[in-house]
Amino acid sequence: MYPSTASVPAAHPTRSTDADIAIRTTELTKHFVVPVRAPGLRAAMKAVVRREHTTVRAVESVDLTIHAGEIVGFLGPNGAGKTTTLKMLAGLLHPTSGTATVLGHVPHRRDHTFLRRIALVMGQRHQLNWDIPAADSFEMLRAIYDLDPAAYRAQLGELTDLLDLAGISRKPVRQLSLGERMKCELAAALLHRPDVLFLDEPTLGLDVTAQRRVREFVSEYARATGATVLLTSHYMADIEALAERVLVIHHGALQFDGSLGELTRTMSDHKVVTVRLDGKAPDAELEAARQLIVATECEVSRDGNEHVLEFPRNDVRSALRDILALEAVLDFTVEDEPIERVIDRVFTTGQPT
Repeated sequence: MYPSTASVPAAHPTRSTDADIAIRTTELTKHFVVPVRAPGLRAAMKAVVRREHTTVRAVESVDLTIHAGEIVGFLGPNGAGKTTTLKMLAGLLHPTSGTATVLGHVPHRRDHTFLRRIALVMGQRHQLNWDIPAADSFEMLRAIYDLDPAAYRAQLGELTDLLDLAGISRKPVRQLSLGERMKCELAAALLHRPDVLFLDEPTLGLDVTAQRRVREFVSEYARATGATVLLTSHYMADIEALAERVLVIHHGALQFDGSLGELTRTMSDHKVVTVRLDGKAPDAELEAARQLIVATECEVSRDGNEHVLEFPRNDVRSALRDILALEAVLDFTVEDEPIERVIDRVFTTGQPT
């Protein structure tokens, strides 16, 4: 395990001193000018002489502040601007306008000091050479980052233990499964112990067990080193397990910045009620309870004696008053609407409810 560090700052979004700020953007914007043409041979020939273009507004005036030690989830549908934002923060893209600083550095300048303090892991891209074992790529990265041999061996040993790399790091990367390769990619990104970690879909395509291992590893790394993590994922389990704070981006613009719970409260006015009936109750009582549940017209699913209903937040008290008065009701729970459903609805309709 990583040694505990007394200097690790606790994540706290309300802090405002510059020394505590790991990432800051002001009106960060990225537009791409791309060629377009109509289908067909005539249009293709015309494009040879005069090419037409359109402007894609990938990121539009994003303002955000992330403090050292925070793990922040970055949510949005495909094409929302998540990966473009991460690439600007990692220095791979130059912004069209606006400013960004990471650890006090301007990312697109690609200073050596800056590059030694960050890492970018993309689930859909790879940085390891497919024709050689991952262990050889690790050695190459040791030379690139000019790591002290003893410190490198210690870090690699910790990563090997945490990610269970002992049996796979000597195989050519092309022979590894997707989960094994992703673990090696994470190890490669963390050999130099970055202070800021950008993770773009790090569990994409992994099985449930591999996803859990990656989440546990990222959480442990951030806790022990005080690293700042900005994470994008389509798996809400990743966000719920790692991030106390989330950013929601849509059509390139930042739509929300707060906690997961606050996101649910802000964008959903529904509650999910699970009612469990007593299967040992008299048939007449069970039937009466089921008829009353059906009469609400709010039932969304049923599994045996367990009924799941969805009510407007303001109607829950009055709806449950009649149902819970029935003798056949054994137990019930009231929860917020699942966060993935809230976000999906907002992205689809543009409306919270």
